[in-house]
Amino acid sequence: MKEMITIFFKELKSYFVSPIAYIFIIVYIVLTNFLFFQTFFVNNQAEMRSYFELLPYIFLIFIPAITMRSWAEEKRNRTFELLLTLPLKDMTIVAGKFFAALAFLGITLLFSLTVPITVTILGNPDVGVIIGGYFGAIMLGAAYISIGMWVSSLTENQIIALIGGVVLIFLFLIIGHPLVVYFVPNELVNILTYIGLAGHFESICRGVIDSRDIIYYCSVIAFFLFLNAESLESRKWE
Repeated sequence: MKEMITIFFKELKSYFVSPIAYIFIIVYIVLTNFLFFQTFFVNNQAEMRSYFELLPYIFLIFIPAITMRSWAEEKRNRTFELLLTLPLKDMTIVAGKFFAALAFLGITLLFSLTVPITVTILGNPDVGVIIGGYFGAIMLGAAYISIGMWVSSLTENQIIALIGGVVLIFLFLIIGHPLVVYFVPNELVNILTYIGLAGHFESICRGVIDSRDIIYYCSVIAFFLFLNAESLESRKWE
């Protein structure tokens, strides 16, 4: 645990030693506020459903941009091999990097709390939907981070890690979409609907925390973190 916490703080600190983290947070806040409030006043309803509907697609670009450097930069700077020689379990290193990326996402979401505060001042929003939406955003973001980190572990090129992360996450995002399942046999509809990331996020955003959605996201996160650790293990034998 102590080693994982050390890696966690080292990784989290590394996000803020360059202007990229600050630019990331500013762009995220400006973009989400602009997209949300341009329809908020037109709809004239004090609710945040449209804000949370944006997040799967905003995260689709922003989170691979966070995770693309997780391993690719270590390889480019030739610190990857040094990291593997440390007396640490692969999963300890992976978990430290994962929770650091998740903490960075959490910090970014904290800055977005001005949105529910503004909506609350202007009206009487459903608090359950807001809490569910932020909880769902953390779970969805954690799943995206685990996928993006695994893709980053496969390459030393950050651009390839970014594009690969976006493509793989997009596939998981749309796989349960009605337009996709419309063209598959009926026997596969329920399976693809369950595998898709978006359906579970929409369910949580309705303000109902279902254990099946939590189990799903935890399974996706655990699966890709396991693949990430296996990827590190395979590099030791090259």
